[in-house]
Amino acid sequence: MIDLKKLQKEIYDNKVAKGFNISDFNFEFGLTYGELAEAFNAYRKKLPDLGEELADVVIYLFGLAAILNIDIENEILKKVEKNKKREYQKINGVNIRTKNA
Repeated sequence: MIDLKKLQKEIYDNKVAKGFNISDFNFEFGLTYGELAEAFNAYRKKLPDLGEELADVVIYLFGLAAILNIDIENEILKKVEKNKKREYQKINGVNIRTKNA
């Protein structure tokens, strides 16, 4: 299994080594959004690089979390557990949350 903390550090260290942004949070959010848009475009057009575009999204998210000093592995694990405890009911074809975690 992959060590997400190690991966997050590798992504951040690469950003530093290559001289990429590590201080302008707004800019980084914009770049991350751009990568998600590229992934959506690849999906919509059935392009062969969809997997690579999704990887870019994750890389940018992990890098953003690193520059914001967020332990993304811990946050993901907490959120997965929270989501497991939530309950939903399908109403008019839409899942509506009926119990918060």
